Amino acid sequence: MSDCIFCKIADKEIPSTTVYEDDKILVFRDASPQAPEHVLMIPKKHIDSLDEAKPEDSELFSHMVLKVKDIAAELGLENGYRVVINTGEDGQQSVKHLHFHILGKRKMTWPPG
Repeated sequence: MSDCIFCKIADKEIPSTTVYEDDKILVFRDASPQAPEHVLMIPKKHIDSLDEAKPEDSELFSHMVLKVKDIAAELGLENGYRVVINTGEDGQQSVKHLHFHILGKRKMTWPPG
């Protein structure tokens, strides 16, 4: 999508601090971190939200979920971490491109907000 900020980041039109990248996903530091470690994992394929996921995306989702532990290890999140997927207006999804927040290096509270 030509107007999607995360698509532009994935296409290197907008700079970001990359933590990990492969042919399917990009992981980069959040511009407004909510924890000492806060990165975003996005699929390079544009998917608006979790609600827009299709059965044919199952391999991509599996790749993303399984890669989280590798990213967490690379970031030194040995005491734990939180993975968040905001979906829709009430879920506070601010960018209409599916993304996982990976947060750590502090004690997470519950309920989250």
